[in-house]
Amino acid sequence: MSTRALRLGTRRSTLAMAQSGQVADAVSQVTGRPVELVEITTYGDVSREHLAQIGGTGVFVTALRDALAKGEVDFAVHSLKDLPTEQPEDLVLAAVPVREDPRDVIVARDALKFTDLPRGARIGTGSPRRMAQLNAYARTHGLDIETVPIRGNVDTRIRYVHDGELDAVVLAAAGLSRIGRLGEVTDFLSVDTVLPAPGQGALAIECAADNADLIAALGELDDPFTRVAVTAERSLLAALEAGCSAPVGALADLLADGQFVKEMRLRGVVGTTDGSRMVQLSTTGPVPETHDQAMTLGRELAAEMLAQGAAGLMGERAQ
Repeated sequence: MSTRALRLGTRRSTLAMAQSGQVADAVSQVTGRPVELVEITTYGDVSREHLAQIGGTGVFVTALRDALAKGEVDFAVHSLKDLPTEQPEDLVLAAVPVREDPRDVIVARDALKFTDLPRGARIGTGSPRRMAQLNAYARTHGLDIETVPIRGNVDTRIRYVHDGELDAVVLAAAGLSRIGRLGEVTDFLSVDTVLPAPGQGALAIECAADNADLIAALGELDDPFTRVAVTAERSLLAALEAGCSAPVGALADLLADGQFVKEMRLRGVVGTTDGSRMVQLSTTGPVPETHDQAMTLGRELAAEMLAQGAAGLMGERAQ
């Protein structure tokens, strides 16, 4: 490999730049080459529509993939939950690094926890998945909340709370951790309350499929356990024929006995955004040793969910 700087394609947001900067440092260490960030604006960054309206799938990804295809960048870093489940033949997912905390969190006024919010509390989120599960929890636990659709970066969302427009907003723990703002969290939501988006907390490092040297170098950053977990989660999402803006939650946990990982548990949930109807199932089995085994785990759980009526709860399914 040459000694020229590697070009890393990234979105321009504070979070994207922070996580891409962390990857750039790691890639520079394993390759011995400098890495420069190439900022790219995606449709999802400039559109003010809600993600559910613009389709969600790929809106933060397409421009980065176009830059890869044109050779304008050598590799790109994505939030894995933003990636469409179908992988282009000319690109390869070279690495999925160790996952950050996949949970969702609350940032609320007066340092309140979710269950301590006042009656009629307004909670902001741009995610139908979060709306569905928060409303379902509220229904079954006697809470009175209103979920309010919002867009914007982390600063914009938290400002809604500080300005008194909303009582709380829901964000991803991983994102706040990467930009050093976990201190603003007032409550971590248990995955038993809100299952995260498939792949939440994980990053995807993508490059051209014909760049064998770079694929090998980036592969040094891959975490096999994270990869099989997110592969199972995304397989479930794909089998449900749902896009990344659909009200689908999924999480694959590795179950350990002491220091030894014994099994993987995959949980999935689909619900109407008002929380009135939910399908939530889980399956546990041996930790997948191959990509195909992880895919099968996701497909089998999705089939069970569809048999219980999951398709009718997702609104318009992804094409």
